[in-house]
Amino acid sequence: MNQNYLIIGGLSGIGAHLTAELREQNHHVLTTSRTPQNSDTTPHCQTYDALNPTLLELPETLDGLVYCPGTIQLKPFNRFVADDFRKDFEINVLGAVDVIQQALPSLQKSAQASIVLFSTVAVDTGMPFHSSISASKGAIEGLAKSLAAEFAPHIRVNIIAPSLTRTHLSEYLLNSPAKEKVAAGRHPLQRIGEPTEVASLASFLLSKKTASISGQIIRPDGGLSNLKLF
Repeated sequence: MNQNYLIIGGLSGIGAHLTAELREQNHHVLTTSRTPQNSDTTPHCQTYDALNPTLLELPETLDGLVYCPGTIQLKPFNRFVADDFRKDFEINVLGAVDVIQQALPSLQKSAQASIVLFSTVAVDTGMPFHSSISASKGAIEGLAKSLAAEFAPHIRVNIIAPSLTRTHLSEYLLNSPAKEKVAAGRHPLQRIGEPTEVASLASFLLSKKTASISGQIIRPDGGLSNLKLF
């Protein structure tokens, strides 16, 4: 049965791969972009900027919502200023809150809706230079668990918390063979995550195959959060 899905940030990175996968399954997918798109070349795409939220045009019934926008600001704590923390929080948390509140009436009309949000391995595994992103993504994890309880039994809410994944946000961390080798070597599985892998996990969490999964934080992190190799 075809479903209606909304992918915030569905034109790049994990969101783009997720959009493509869902459309291959013949689902109807609405996407958003921070910049206006040509409706002829990018149909069903609306403009939405988490820093300046606007009203979205949504179908009467929505079966799933995925909020993909994120940030990677890595630097020593003493170099962060309040605006750094504020921007990360606005994009990662307040943007998600706004979209969920807008979509809630449509999600409530679905027989079994699913919300997927994104965190990071750095929340569970303390990492230097990650204080701002960890603070905002930690808030997302708390939000997801609270909403999973509040929206049960009709709307499921889950979190995907990956480690470093090969997207445009992480390009500067992987822009040389040496950097990539070091980054991969930090993981027990000795590899960098691919966006297609995370997108497939998100697609799985949207599907009825995961009808009994809610309030969970799933970690495609190469084993980084809970494996130690000696």
